[in-house]
Amino acid sequence: MKSNINIAYTLILALAFISCSSSDGDSVVSSPYQQYGTSFEKMPSKEDAVIYQVNIRAFSQAGTLKGVQERLTQIQELGANVIYLMPIYPVGKVKASGELGSPYAVQDYKAVNPDFGTLQDLQLLVEEAHKKNMAVVLDWVANHTSWDNAWITQHKNWYQQDDKGNIIIPPGTNYNDVAQLDFNNTEMKNAMIDAMEYWIYNANIDGFRCDYADFVPQTFWSDAITKLRSIKKNQTILMLAEGSKVNHFASGFDYTFGFNFFSTLENIFKESKPATTIQDSNATEYANNYTTENRVVRYTSNHDVNLSEGTPLELFGGKKGSIATFVVAAYMKSVPMIYNGQEVGYDKRLNYFAKTPIDWTTADASMLAEYKKIIAFRNTSNAVKRGTYTGYSSDAISAFTMVKDTEKVLVLSNLTNNSVKYLVANSLKATWKDAVTGTSVTLGAEITLLPFQYLILKN
Repeated sequence: MKSNINIAYTLILALAFISCSSSDGDSVVSSPYQQYGTSFEKMPSKEDAVIYQVNIRAFSQAGTLKGVQERLTQIQELGANVIYLMPIYPVGKVKASGELGSPYAVQDYKAVNPDFGTLQDLQLLVEEAHKKNMAVVLDWVANHTSWDNAWITQHKNWYQQDDKGNIIIPPGTNYNDVAQLDFNNTEMKNAMIDAMEYWIYNANIDGFRCDYADFVPQTFWSDAITKLRSIKKNQTILMLAEGSKVNHFASGFDYTFGFNFFSTLENIFKESKPATTIQDSNATEYANNYTTENRVVRYTSNHDVNLSEGTPLELFGGKKGSIATFVVAAYMKSVPMIYNGQEVGYDKRLNYFAKTPIDWTTADASMLAEYKKIIAFRNTSNAVKRGTYTGYSSDAISAFTMVKDTEKVLVLSNLTNNSVKYLVANSLKATWKDAVTGTSVTLGAEITLLPFQYLILKN
């Protein structure tokens, strides 16, 4: 019996040594997981990203990961190169909200929602996206879990509790369907990071969009991102904070979220605020020591605002107005994010607590063509992706330049339903080329823009 114990102990030591050493003797990250899939050679840099948000329940009639895979070509043809999947995990049933429960009430951090398919379906989706030069990013909900997550019963001390020992909901919210985790608990934090690592190893995913990021301690994000980035040493991962704190960048995030920018766009249309307020919002979001590489993710729709406030068509003056607004969001010192369906002018709100499948047969081909042109030029322009911003807006027209090296891009977008004269600044008086049509455009003292007309000009 004693010799068997010695043999077993020797085997354990040997396995431990193998897991902590590579073939050339260099130490590597010890992990219980094996890396699935191959390295993604065409991973976009953070400046080059165009993010496409997929609501799995709505994206196809089936509401599955296979349903997403079947439309990868359409996402690629739009010009997007990062697919961001809303939470893929089993949803809690205890105290659930809505018909099917919130995707943000996670029951198991290391499983695929059976309604969506299997781990193999996710692996295949990632493989096929990679073949089309698109990264895949998962939504991550670190702040809270569902009430029937196994952690609730197995590790009650991993949650914040009131003075009577009851686990609480996130403070200051009405999120009754989720339980607040305690980030003072080291075991919980390690388990959370382990679960994030699980998906990089087991599905070869390329990063995370981190929900409710402002309310999770920065020290956690810093530890998590450092460990996640060490897994793929020769390949970047993309990390998007759904938050607005500038210290997210110090924690290792690539992007913050343009909450202020979106609400400013809304107010231009709701309250007839001047287009100059967008410049003010841009200055606000980039205050506080952002570096030149930092970028805010900007959008004219996402799952939250689509459901609670309306589609871009509702919010921004119909099809023409929503496109004129998207140009500003996509080009003004940003990384753009598109919510599934907006690119084809889908006019129904998507309830992500239920199945509300998009009817792709109603797609507006002319609107899709406009989105493709806007994104296509952005993808070729270093000035738009990496350049320095200068604002020239008037009350009606959002106007700005993006400049990088010898390339200069001027955007003029009329955000009103009226024809408007724009007085051209002396520094902009020149002969430009229309970036979409290639035709020559000479700017003199003034130019008239038709209702919701936009121009993308380059030197």
